[in-house]
Amino acid sequence: MEAIVNTVNNIIWSPALIVLCLGAGLFYSILTRFAQVRHFREMLRLLISGNDSSKGISSFQALAVTLSGRVGVGNIAGVAAAIGFGGPGAVFWMWVVAFLGASTAYAESTLGQIYKVEDQGQYRGGPAYYFEKALGQKWLAILFAISAIIACGIFLPGIQANAVGNAVTHVFGDGNMVSTDFGEVGSNKLIALAVILIVLGFIIFGGIKRIANFTQIVVPFMALAYIIMALVIVFLNLNKVPGILAMIVTDAFTAQAGFGAAIGWGVKRGIYSNEAGQGTGPHASSAAEVDHPAQQGLVQAFSVYIDTLFVCTATALMILITQQFNIVDEVTGALIVQNVAATTDVASPAFTQLALSSVFGNTGEGFVGIAIFFFAFTTILAYYYIAETNVAYLNRYIKNRFSLTLVKLVIMFMVAYGTVNSSGYIWNLGDIGVGLMAWINILGILAIFFVARPAIMCLRDYEEQKKSGRPIIFDPLKLGIQKADFWEKRLAKQKAAAENTEKP
Repeated sequence: MEAIVNTVNNIIWSPALIVLCLGAGLFYSILTRFAQVRHFREMLRLLISGNDSSKGISSFQALAVTLSGRVGVGNIAGVAAAIGFGGPGAVFWMWVVAFLGASTAYAESTLGQIYKVEDQGQYRGGPAYYFEKALGQKWLAILFAISAIIACGIFLPGIQANAVGNAVTHVFGDGNMVSTDFGEVGSNKLIALAVILIVLGFIIFGGIKRIANFTQIVVPFMALAYIIMALVIVFLNLNKVPGILAMIVTDAFTAQAGFGAAIGWGVKRGIYSNEAGQGTGPHASSAAEVDHPAQQGLVQAFSVYIDTLFVCTATALMILITQQFNIVDEVTGALIVQNVAATTDVASPAFTQLALSSVFGNTGEGFVGIAIFFFAFTTILAYYYIAETNVAYLNRYIKNRFSLTLVKLVIMFMVAYGTVNSSGYIWNLGDIGVGLMAWINILGILAIFFVARPAIMCLRDYEEQKKSGRPIIFDPLKLGIQKADFWEKRLAKQKAAAENTEKP
């Protein structure tokens, strides 16, 4: 089974997907005239403005839910793996993916807002919805929905849970070994699993509101605390920072592990971490209550910066400054560079934990364990919401009142399975899930541009309204955007309310 997974993973993550991800980011960066730079101040303003409603969540809550998916194990174990297999130069390619991917995130999240629907008292949207409405290709929408359910419901939750189990074991040891169908498992890992399942079950049975309320508190707090810990290490080693940054840039093109490994692992882990183009961000974005679709698109572009340029860079600097890493040839398994024990698992949070413990002692290791627990847990919540949204989409055609309950149970099972399984095998499954969604979504949003250009027209409309000082509204028909039913109905209600107010 593992050999099959590795083969499929290598096919999906061929150089073609790497070129597609970088190319789509550059394409939308040029089309939006690098909105990720021009509208940086507007992103910050929108981040703290806006309100929720009984049917939707605020822009900040949508950002928190999206970040709960983006800021996860990929920022801690994923960065370590990128350095371990691709060398320090892999970090540079993660930066490139983040910068270009911010425009892709804008495009997909704006599309999610434009074509969202109201479903049983809450807003829903995502690639499945905009593929059907913008392209008129129901088959592609169904294909993405199925891929997202498989990826976010089956493949990806195991990575997060696996990292939690490894982090707990690294901090507290295995404990008493317990014989299971999956082999010998430490009691400490099983205790961590029990805690995750109990809290996870309570939250996911409460819907998007409960998920949003939880993540808007936990994600910003943990991300800020994590960055502060990194900044302390950077401050204590300021003289090393210029050399480290220079090494990252130069190694990106003459990597010790090979140029192909640096760019391959940088892009792969960059996309896994920030999810730009993967099609996951639009789900939470569509649930936001905003005045104009472009507003949430810009907020989501900023979330890519938070994830990669802040959190991933924090992890990379900690590891590289403290020299707590090895570089391994992925094909042969031979050590190219060795700074820590050869037995240290590259595809785990070990490098990050070693980096923090080298400065903060056991407190550092404990903090990474706590950070991974919350980062991974909130990411699992985001994966559940994505799977739920796509099940809701399919339920429009295949009515099954037990489908959402089944998704909840499957995710809880996969969390348990991932916790007790080998990390390498689990990471490869996750990469398949990420790659499948990225292929379908990126090709889809490029096709939408050539059919109708809704995301670009939406940005220009928002820019013109901001410049004129008029109250922000969104009129899809005025822009020639068809099938944006939610916004058409909303505008009609706004006009009716205005007419009633004007009557004596």
